Amino acid sequence: MKIATRDWTAQIDRMPGAASFRVFGNVTVTNSAHTPRLVRSEIQDKPCDLRLDLQIDTSGIGLTVLTEKHVEYKSTDIPDITSVSIYFEDKLLVCINEILITD
Repeated sequence: MKIATRDWTAQIDRMPGAASFRVFGNVTVTNSAHTPRLVRSEIQDKPCDLRLDLQIDTSGIGLTVLTEKHVEYKSTDIPDITSVSIYFEDKLLVCINEILITD
């Protein structure tokens, strides 16, 4: 399955009361019932690179139409990383090398 994505951002938010780490972007799915989600991969093979897996969940009946959906991974655990790799079906989809830091 081929998938289109765009506008990926990784952010470490260190603001008091809102400290978190998040990765977000847009994914184009082929059916309106498909819901993309990012999950932390069980495979973490590089110490400074967080690996996330993009999964597509299907629920119910939807229209067969290209639909752009926002997807986000958020954690209160702020990792010490310099990049994020996102995989889909065990293939590298995107690599984010710039982490936005909000102090």
